[in-house]
Amino acid sequence: MGLGCLLLLLLVVSNVLSVYIKVDDEVYGVVGDQVKLRCTFQSDFPTSEKVTVDWTYKPQNGGPLETIFHYQREAYPTTSGIFKDRVVWKGNIPWKDASIVIEDLTLQDNGTFSCTVKNPPDVFSNLPHTVLMVTEKSIFFRLTEVSLLSILVFAPSTLVLILLFVRMGRKYSVLGQRRKSTKKSSIEVSRETGMDQRPGCLMRVCIRCASCMEDSDDEHDVQER
Repeated sequence: MGLGCLLLLLLVVSNVLSVYIKVDDEVYGVVGDQVKLRCTFQSDFPTSEKVTVDWTYKPQNGGPLETIFHYQREAYPTTSGIFKDRVVWKGNIPWKDASIVIEDLTLQDNGTFSCTVKNPPDVFSNLPHTVLMVTEKSIFFRLTEVSLLSILVFAPSTLVLILLFVRMGRKYSVLGQRRKSTKKSSIEVSRETGMDQRPGCLMRVCIRCASCMEDSDDEHDVQER
């Protein structure tokens, strides 16, 4: 009965006093470059100098688990093994960041990395893992989620802009043709109007000439009488 109560108490304590750790599931790198292994954590208690961070590594092809980084008040990168002088602290404990950077990547770095954070009295936590995959530059190609999201967001917008420009171009072309036809029709109308006015003037001149001739005939008849 006492053992059962103790286990129950430990279960309650582990659920209450616990740190939640979040890492990237997969990280990709290129030989010779560097890669950041992100690790953030949440705790119900304020961070203090008692916070500890440990990064461990297990090779992809199997092998013993080894600690490559330790933090408590200051960074303690490993001084032996394949990660010697290649692990850099990039975390910020007050901001609940426990990230590191692996420099000068090699194909031997492929494997599983684990981040463990303790913030007393929060000493229990989940155990997330990050799988690192390093490849040669010549064959390295991966469409990341960010790139895919950018394509999905910007591609439709670009297509819509292109369609708008095409539609506006067609609209301006039609308007230009209409303006040309309007100018042409106004010129033709003015020409036709001018042609209509010219015969009117000639008719008036002819009428005046005819009236003058009639007046001269009448005067001639009067003189003969």
